[in-house]
Amino acid sequence: MSFPLSRKVLFGALALAFAMAMPAYAQQKSVAITAIVEHPALDSVRDGVKEALAAAGYEDGKNLKWQYQSAQGNTGTAAQIARKFVGDKADVIVAIATPSAQAVAAATKDIPLVFSAVTDPVVAKLVPSMQPSGTNVTGVSDALELGKQVELIKRVVPAAKRVGIVYNPGEANSVVVVEQLRELLPKHGLSLVEAAAPRSVDVGSAARSLIGKADVFYTSTDNNVVSAYEALVKVGMDAKIPLVAADTDSVARGAVAAYGMDYKALGVQTGEIVVRILKGEKPGAIASETSNKLSLQVNPAAAQKQGITLAEDLVKSAAKVVQ
Repeated sequence: MSFPLSRKVLFGALALAFAMAMPAYAQQKSVAITAIVEHPALDSVRDGVKEALAAAGYEDGKNLKWQYQSAQGNTGTAAQIARKFVGDKADVIVAIATPSAQAVAAATKDIPLVFSAVTDPVVAKLVPSMQPSGTNVTGVSDALELGKQVELIKRVVPAAKRVGIVYNPGEANSVVVVEQLRELLPKHGLSLVEAAAPRSVDVGSAARSLIGKADVFYTSTDNNVVSAYEALVKVGMDAKIPLVAADTDSVARGAVAAYGMDYKALGVQTGEIVVRILKGEKPGAIASETSNKLSLQVNPAAAQKQGITLAEDLVKSAAKVVQ
């Protein structure tokens, strides 16, 4: 069937007007997300990103192509994933945790990179400062004010003198925390004892090496440690060394207490930045952010198994008591 020229012109004009009236996000966009390893905190970030995208109208399979890959704790795999996502020409790459963010940053200077759950993006050389970078990188840090962490350690174990920490010396965010604790703890009458765990399988043996040297364990957001947290908990129970965490998800897994991030909220905050980029903002014009959504969680049962009883006022002040 053929139409007169005037009708063809009319239909064409209508089609163009309809396309122009559609919101920019109605066109399919591609978001690729990667994490260095899977554990509850990082999984919550991923889920928060997806929630923020859905709230903005981006639905997987409709106007959004979503893909996710974990590096399973392997930095070589993280680099491979980064190269794949760059080859896929994703509109935005979201990298959760420092090693994955560094891998993506090394793989592209063009595709927008939004990092999340990176303790110190400046030390990690992802951005020159927390101000707009002028590059393809922005994101959200999970940095904690360590003074509050030390206060919690002293409330949980008032008699403690030696704080033990297991960490991966190859993970920049963990090294930053250790360096800060070395300087901060002596000001509070405490000392730091350290054990390296370059791989997740090293966490248990590293923790055992601190038996007799530490009065309390403090666990940062080190991804090797958090991914193998049950191994650390076993040492804590066997040796009666209480665990204080920076990650609230670790409380349900056996930490005595944690004053830390809501990682789902951190993911939503990250996702909101992704949405801004999908709608046309340049990542280099968006300042990097931190989260101030912190909560105290305690686990009295874990405390008993690790040889202590939590003070009643500490339990009452908690936002969540894990039973």
